Amino acid sequence: MKLYQLHSKQSFPITPEVAWDFLSDPNNLKTITPPHMGFEILSDDDRAMFAGQIIQYTVSPFQGYKTKWVTEITHVKEGEYFVDEQRFGPYKLWHHKHFIKSIEGGVEMEDIIDYKIPFGILGQLAHPILVKKQLKQIFSFREQKLIELFGRLENSSKELHFKSF
Repeated sequence: MKLYQLHSKQSFPITPEVAWDFLSDPNNLKTITPPHMGFEILSDDDRAMFAGQIIQYTVSPFQGYKTKWVTEITHVKEGEYFVDEQRFGPYKLWHHKHFIKSIEGGVEMEDIIDYKIPFGILGQLAHPILVKKQLKQIFSFREQKLIELFGRLENSSKELHFKSF
């Protein structure tokens, strides 16, 4: 079974504290998720992020398919990074690292997601057509939303790469 990786970087003219406050609040996930995905938080969005936190969502990754997604915040270093891992949901594996790094004029936000698709060879065949396409759309939407909220650093570039192992 293939392991896939999505790697994204964006830079913004904000402080690390502003970036952390936004990214570490589960309620902001809805803001940066495309509306067509029907993203709703069901539990544990009312407290500051901590290692061991379980957050439940519903999401519709594809039209006509709604599912529950349960993630655990497994690692937190306040102001620098956190990791969420899927416990139940649409992926066979979902391990998402969020990094915030101070750079000249602002911050760099970096996401590294390692994931596996269910359904064996059928999942692998669906990856480039459905899953990869959907993830590109999600991260494109996220990029635009974050630019609307925080602006854009001059001479900054956005990176989005996929790999498979």
